Amino acid sequence: MACFVSTAIPYVNAKPHIGHALEYVQADAYVRALRIDGEDIFFLTGTDDNALKNVQAAETAGVPIQDYVAENAENFVELDKRLNVVYDDFIRTSTDPRHRAGVEKLWRATNQKDIYKKSYRGFYCVGCEEFKIEKNLINGECPEHPGKRLEEVEEENYFFHLSAYKDILLELIESDKLKIIPESRKNEITSFIRSGLEDFSVSRTAARAKGWGIPVPDDPNQYLYVWYDALANYITALGYSGDADTYEKYWVSAKNKTHIIGKGINRFHTVYWPAMLLSAGVPLPTEVFVHGYVISGGQKMSKSIGNVIDPNELIDRYGTDAVRYFLLRHGHPTEDFDLTDERCREWYTANLTNGLGNLVARVMKLAEDHAVVTPRVKSTRRSSMPQITEAIETFKFNDAMDAIWNRIQRLDQRINEEEPYKVIKTDPVTGKILIQFMVSELREIGEMLAPLMPETSRKILDAIKANKKPENLFPRL
Repeated sequence: MACFVSTAIPYVNAKPHIGHALEYVQADAYVRALRIDGEDIFFLTGTDDNALKNVQAAETAGVPIQDYVAENAENFVELDKRLNVVYDDFIRTSTDPRHRAGVEKLWRATNQKDIYKKSYRGFYCVGCEEFKIEKNLINGECPEHPGKRLEEVEEENYFFHLSAYKDILLELIESDKLKIIPESRKNEITSFIRSGLEDFSVSRTAARAKGWGIPVPDDPNQYLYVWYDALANYITALGYSGDADTYEKYWVSAKNKTHIIGKGINRFHTVYWPAMLLSAGVPLPTEVFVHGYVISGGQKMSKSIGNVIDPNELIDRYGTDAVRYFLLRHGHPTEDFDLTDERCREWYTANLTNGLGNLVARVMKLAEDHAVVTPRVKSTRRSSMPQITEAIETFKFNDAMDAIWNRIQRLDQRINEEEPYKVIKTDPVTGKILIQFMVSELREIGEMLAPLMPETSRKILDAIKANKKPENLFPRL
């Protein structure tokens, strides 16, 4: 049966940061593992073009909004390429005709008892693209964007009757019919729901939206709230408005529908989005995996502090699979984790250059020098890595990596202890058997790495197939 997997779609008001790279790599590893396990997956990513913050950023840059979002959206496409993320579709909410048609259909499908119009006055956080109520502020500031001025806004908007869905959302989440991973994020959401749900604005005046986005159907004076617009991408990309077969296969009838997102947008995906779908009579996602933030030097990344890490610079310095390794092994899957260039350099040298890279060189040099041809492993790729697949499919990327590196270290230790390079000189038969075993072990390591470090996996398996020592997998810095 088919499955659906998505990342969040980021705003394109700036270039992608290391947090985006983390999410893309996690999602890609998850999808690759599922596919190795025989699952039929539709993997979706994209960009959220229709946000007020995008308009403001374009104005500051003095660039037409269409040109601005197009250029920045391309930066995200390029980052996916450089991270070796293989998706099935990339949706842009400002240019894809499927999206607008699907959003309009979702609006019209929404129970009209849940949509009403009223005048509203409140404080708006452009960073979150959300009205804030006092109980959700800290010292009068948005906790996600401290120090940024909240805009006081008074206008007439359409509202969604979110409060009507309190009980059903609680039941869905507490029963894991809508599963939130990890448990701590589930607890946050259930606590939020129990505290009382506020109806939320689902439109903006055309003037405040500056004519950018999707107008409310049949009311051109109002534009759809960016989150109502953006969240719909998960079904509009599947053809909700028209391609019935794809939508039916990968959403309506799908075994699993998984969103992989950051903790700052958990509430939008586990409260607002399910309520919207319930109102419109559309099936819900089955699970939401919530990762933490990447910080640097113990602090949230900030241009003013000077600790922002550009994922492209990391790739330039260390290579694609090294960056995937940093994020998947040394980053905690669900909690904030600290990443610095100093740590990356240390991990690269110790675990990649002197670890995996050296091991591959040692084993394959032995095989090449002594013409040791290793028989093909009879097991399938799937059966050779059940432990790894299980860890990845439960989002324990670091556990999967640790298990692989334990294999790497054990094999390295065995070479040191059994010294096949000496044995083969005095006992060629035993020596060749030892080397054959070590190449077979290396093959399994290569197969295990396939969803996590796919290019490194390919190079290892190609070297074994050719029975030849490869070029340095991780050159010294």
